Amino acid sequence: MTEPGPVAGWRSTGALRRSLVVGACGVGGGIVLGEPALPVLVAPLVVMATMGLLGRPARTPKVFPRLDHVSLYEGQGTTSRLQLLDADDVEQATRVVDRAPHVACHPADGRLSRMLRDGPPEIEISPRRWGRRTLGNEMVALTSSWAGFRWGPFSLPGSEMRVLPRTAAYSSRAETPQPRGLVGAHRSARPGSGTEFAGIRAFEPGDRLRRINWRVSARTDRLHVTTTRSEQDSGILLVVDASADHGHSGGVDGASSSLDLTVRAAGSIAEHAIRRGDRVALRVVSGDGAQVGFGSGRLHLRRLLGTLAVVRPSELGEGYAARLRLQATEGTMVVLLSPMLEDHIGTAAATLLQRGLPTLVVDTLPPDSRPGFAPDIEPEVADLAWRMRRLEREQGLAGLAARGCPVVPWRGPGTLDDVLRRLTRHAEQPRVRQR
Repeated sequence: MTEPGPVAGWRSTGALRRSLVVGACGVGGGIVLGEPALPVLVAPLVVMATMGLLGRPARTPKVFPRLDHVSLYEGQGTTSRLQLLDADDVEQATRVVDRAPHVACHPADGRLSRMLRDGPPEIEISPRRWGRRTLGNEMVALTSSWAGFRWGPFSLPGSEMRVLPRTAAYSSRAETPQPRGLVGAHRSARPGSGTEFAGIRAFEPGDRLRRINWRVSARTDRLHVTTTRSEQDSGILLVVDASADHGHSGGVDGASSSLDLTVRAAGSIAEHAIRRGDRVALRVVSGDGAQVGFGSGRLHLRRLLGTLAVVRPSELGEGYAARLRLQATEGTMVVLLSPMLEDHIGTAAATLLQRGLPTLVVDTLPPDSRPGFAPDIEPEVADLAWRMRRLEREQGLAGLAARGCPVVPWRGPGTLDDVLRRLTRHAEQPRVRQR
């Protein structure tokens, strides 16, 4: 909690001063002029001024802003409250909150006044975009009984909150290719102890007796056993391209920029994989790129989403693309999420394909996005440059597809199902190795 800055303390209000001046003039004028009607006319003002003076505050209140939740998913809501101390002399509290980008308030104008007998004024807040959001500064004023004295208005700094990207929950039966973990929900390519049926073969020394298939054995007069495939988990490396943000972001209910699609898609894939028991790691490609190692469980998912929430677009330093190395071990599936307008992600995908790792590129460029150009560039020149850049991008994507790297645009849950099935079938095919 942050204490408010120094203020002048309790000061009389304009209403109290006007009541005192008009009341004194009315009573004095009635006595001097001999007009009894004048004191009668100003009697309500005199009563109000007297009650205001009798209710003069004797304590200095303390006000602290407080949020019910400091970590939310975009689109969720919370309440901003005022915590008042030594406020026995306060009758009414007024709040005016400045508008902050991608933050919705109720009331919409951020202004609210309430009598304290009904509770301190509360403003409902809903962040509309992921990231670290700083709520707007607010002005608070406190008024004593009969509106005689006012404390403030004084300024309070805006509270900070962490907004996690909204994930689209979905279920998929598509398996991750080349699982290598010890336990999990994916069918292994090798026989082992599990529940997934693999086949029936003749009994061999060392087979467990409980695996004997008595029906086949009785029909063939020779012992046969049922073989199964073990269930293993898979490692998934999510590579988020945050070198730039293309398009305009309208929040959770509006249009999505390329970074919006990238972050939300990464969060959805991470949540789906962790729910299936897979291990997930994150690598952010940007000037100050962050990374999270492999892990699983709800706590690890929270760590991944928290890292995605602080992603900021920043240009890559000189020579960064040449130094980009994705430390992915054998059996790891790599998902690259990028608008594919730079060459570093395509180069990294081609390198992973040469190493034999299953690699998938998720295209997160919005269909109607256009990069920003300098104001002095003519619209015709900017349009021509953008079309040429799109052609180069399409050629790069076609080159990746020719190398065997699937490229799919993100269209929400279910985007990766068909691609994962094709990658799994490709991984199960026999390979010819040169010696």
